Amino acid sequence: MDALIREPMAWRPVCRRQDLVPNSGVVALVDGAQIALFYVPQLAGGGVYAMENRDPRSGANVIGRGLVGHVGGELVVASPLYKQHFRLEDGVCVQYPEQRLRTWQARFNGDAVEIA
Repeated sequence: MDALIREPMAWRPVCRRQDLVPNSGVVALVDGAQIALFYVPQLAGGGVYAMENRDPRSGANVIGRGLVGHVGGELVVASPLYKQHFRLEDGVCVQYPEQRLRTWQARFNGDAVEIA
């Protein structure tokens, strides 16, 4: 029987804590991909989230400019163009579940913001 071998997650720094804006987004370029980072300091541990910056409906790289808020008890970012809401936790669109943004795990490691 073959065992499933999984490589450990590789965490990599993308910016510093002071580069983030509370309750807002910033965008980092990682291996040619634009990644929107959202910092929600009022969450336990100061939540940081990472998702792709490209809006699936318009194709524009604007998600990092979206507004952070709550819809139906979910922490979301609203796309600045068509106003659809994406859950920060998993990137799924609240209004159109077939729309989804790629997400990465994100964390603080001292002063560094890292994604896996």
